[in-house]
Order: sequence, then structure tokens, then C-alpha cells
Amino acid sequence: MHKESAIRTPLILTDKTYHQITEDVCAPVEGKANKYWYMAFTVALIAAVWGLGCITYTVGRGIGTWGLNNTVGWAWDITNFVWWVGIGHAGTLISAVLLIFRQKWRMAINRSAEAMTIFAVMMAALFPGIHMGRIWMAYWVFPLPNEFGSLWVNFNSPLLWDVFAISTYFSVSLVFWYIGLIPDFATVRDRAIHPVAKKAYSILSFGWSGDVKAWIRFEEVSLVLAGIATPLVFSVHSIVSMDFATSVIPGWHTTIFPPYFVAGAIFSGFAMVQTLLLIVRKVVSLEAYITIKHVEYMNIIIVITGSMVGVAYLSELFISWYSGVPYEQYAFLNRATGPYWWAYASMMTCNVVTPQLFWVKGIRRSLIASFILSIFVNIGMWFERFVIIVTSLHRDYIPSNWSMFHPTFVDIGIFIGTIGIFFVLFLTYARFFPVLALNELKSILKSSGEFHKKQ
Repeated sequence: MHKESAIRTPLILTDKTYHQITEDVCAPVEGKANKYWYMAFTVALIAAVWGLGCITYTVGRGIGTWGLNNTVGWAWDITNFVWWVGIGHAGTLISAVLLIFRQKWRMAINRSAEAMTIFAVMMAALFPGIHMGRIWMAYWVFPLPNEFGSLWVNFNSPLLWDVFAISTYFSVSLVFWYIGLIPDFATVRDRAIHPVAKKAYSILSFGWSGDVKAWIRFEEVSLVLAGIATPLVFSVHSIVSMDFATSVIPGWHTTIFPPYFVAGAIFSGFAMVQTLLLIVRKVVSLEAYITIKHVEYMNIIIVITGSMVGVAYLSELFISWYSGVPYEQYAFLNRATGPYWWAYASMMTCNVVTPQLFWVKGIRRSLIASFILSIFVNIGMWFERFVIIVTSLHRDYIPSNWSMFHPTFVDIGIFIGTIGIFFVLFLTYARFFPVLALNELKSILKSSGEFHKKQ
């Protein structure tokens, strides 16, 4: 006997009409922000100001203000750089890959994920600039003609590949995000009452008319950009991993880094999207659109990528033992049992053990558990970068060169500051830009709205 398949859980809850979607999404832009927004913004602003103060102090005094020493010449700066680049991965992946596969559940989360990508890459770009010591010379990383007074950069250096990979990724992600916003800017423009707001959104909407030809071109451009952005998702963090993999330092010189870094980046990126969406749905009152089902889908991706990262950790340990190279074996033994064992234990617990809790349906569908575990994942991914960088450097071939890295208040201040700046930018975006792709949401209302599912 033929059995009908179960109806999928709706992605838009309650009895929403097209007009109601417009009202709900435009409400945070048009009305006054609620107290939660002001509270979050104040905390973020305080952290941002502290961080900017520490950056100014570093530029004025030099990077001797950090805890670096002769043995550990890279530490928190590069750790934070790789961490932020990783967080910036999920936005383009959610938008580009899920658009190509026509996944409807991306509609409620893609806009915020894309914004997160832009702001995270901006935070990442700060760190190499500050680490130069002379940030006003930052343009030297580009291959400028010799008339500018600088020699051409070394094209063999993976640090230069980073410049090209990240600037390309940032540019494509920015264009992709902005083009997606144009129809929604036009909706806000048509509803705006205040002349200044009307003029601002008119400029931002590029004279969008909303006719059939405009929508056809919008769809075509979105697909082309998605096609360009998808390989970029995989290339960017592969190239970041080559900063380490192309060196000869035990613990870094490993061919597993590109796929392992990409999996880790998607893992941490989705965890950060989860954190932000759970905040946004409360702060901007969008519970009907960012549903438990969206949270569950995100958690499924987190558990898959977390398992991939876990396999990569075990592969590293096995290959270091199987290689028979004593320096490689010592590098991994030192990570697990040396003075930084607590960082290795934190990494393993947060990245391998905690995501496995999402196999339990009750935890996977719990908002509080999802929020806490998503933060754990990002803590674990920060420790992963710290472990790779610091524990591979702090014990050299000669024991007389061994030294410990201890962060100063400036190291800590800059890191907390970048988190503050990131949230200031994100909360500003949530206040003045439509957080959901409202015109795209309308396209799935008939097939994924709760009211229409019951008909």
C-alpha cells in the first residue's frame, strides 16, 4: 500500500501574509530599537573603544607591547587572524552553496550570515596590518611598481597569497551581499516617511523598479556570483593554511592542513551564525521566521563538520607517529602533554566532544543548548589555532631556546576590541538594514508557510 510522505516542518510559522512579512521585517528599520538592542550595543561599544585604544597604543609603541619573544614570534595576532577568517566562511557558504542547491531554509539566515562574513573579514584584515608595526606601510603588501620606492613583493610567499585570496573573497562577498539587499532597500524606500531616510534608501536601492526584467537579472547575477563564490569558500582557508603547511616547522609542515582548515572554518563559521541568529531573533523579534527548524539544520551541519575536524585531529596524531620523525612526534606529544596541555584539552573537548551532543534530538532542537554549544565551538576553534601556532613554536630544537608565551593586557585588549567592533557593526546593520531577505521569504510562503501547509 502506498504511504504518503510526511509534510515537512514549515519554515515560516503562524498565519503570515505577504504584507505581514513586509511589516515584520521592516519594523526594526522603521521603528525604535528595543532595550535589548541598546544593552547589547552599549556593551559592544565599550569593548570596541577599549580595543581601539589598545591598537593605538600598539601602533604608537610598537609590537613590543605584545607578549611575543624570540622563540614565539607569532602568537595571538595570527591566532586571531585565522580565527576571524574562519568565522567569515559560513556566510558565503550559506548563501552561495545553498542557493545553488535551491535550499529554502537559507532564506531566513543568509542575509545575517553574509553580513557576518563582511565584518569578520574586516576584523581579520586588522591583524596583519597591526603586526607590520608600521600600519601606514600596509600598501606594500600589494605588487606596486618600483617607482613607489618599494621592491616588488615575493610572490612565492603564502602571506602574499593571503592578500589576494582574502581581498578577492571580501570583494565578491560584499557585492553578493549588497546585490541581495537592493530589492529590500527599495521596499524600505517606498515605505519611508522621513525625507532623509527616503533619500538614503533611494540611493542604496539604485533605482530598483521591481519589474520582471529586473527580477530576471537579479536571479541571473545572484547565480553567477554564487558560482564564483563557491570555489572561493574552499580556496581562501586552504591558502591561509599554507601559511603553516609550506613551512618546515614540525607540527606545521603537514599536507592535511588545507581540507582540515576548510572544515574547521565552516564549523566555526556556522557556530558563529548560530550564536548571532539566536541573539537576532530575540533582539529584533523574528521568532516566526528564524525557527527551531533553522536552528536544527544549522546544528546538523555543525555536528558533521565537527566530526570531520575530529577525524583530522586523529589523522594528525596517527601520521606524526607513523612518520617515524622524532621532531614531528615530539611536536604532537608536547601539544598534548606539555605546558600547554590545558589548551589542547580545551580544543579537544569543545571541538570534538561537545558537538556530538547534537546527535540527541532534544539538545539539537533546544535554543539554550544550541546557544551555549555554539559559543563552546568558537572557543574551541580559537584554542585550535592557538595550539597549532604557539605549541609548535615555544619549544625549539635547542632546549636553551625554549620559552613560554604570556599575553599582555594589549594582546587581550585588541582581541576583545575586535569582538566589540564586530558586534557594533553587526548591531548597526541589524538596526538600519532588513535582517531577512523579505522578498525572497515571500517566494517560499506558499510552499513553506505554516498556514498554507495546513490547507
